Amino acid sequence: MSPKENPITPAGLAALRARYDHLLGTERPEIVAIVSWAAGNGDRSENGDYIYGRKRMREIDRELAWVAKRMKAARAVDPAQAPDKTRAWFGATVTISDDDGAEHTLTLVGDDEQDPSAGRIGWNAPLARALRGAAVGDLRTVRLPAGEKEWEVLAVEYPAP
Repeated sequence: MSPKENPITPAGLAALRARYDHLLGTERPEIVAIVSWAAGNGDRSENGDYIYGRKRMREIDRELAWVAKRMKAARAVDPAQAPDKTRAWFGATVTISDDDGAEHTLTLVGDDEQDPSAGRIGWNAPLARALRGAAVGDLRTVRLPAGEKEWEVLAVEYPAP
């Protein structure tokens, strides 16, 4: 995969689609109804429902445009179809250990679906870039703001097809 590609898991793409559908089909119509009602009440310059409704509508429209752009650029990659399941590639769940012996389990996912608190790190994150192609037993060094840190790969797993 080239660095310019935007890989995403099928579940991540489905989540983006669900967000787009929710914004377009639920949130935006609700705000449009509020703004229409508020506009019918007269003076719009002091009408909080109108002012904040219009503001929220602009926010929703910006997010809709961003999500649509990300979905258009996304390339769904099914991690279960990985050709070499002994190495860490896109969609792999990798267990690593640092110098202090602390273990972490991370899943390499698309940048649009990353959630570090849930153990999902973006494909272009420094740690994910260091782990690309790693096999069990490999040592990988990551440059962090606090300095370099070395990680050992303990396990590489992929979802079942």
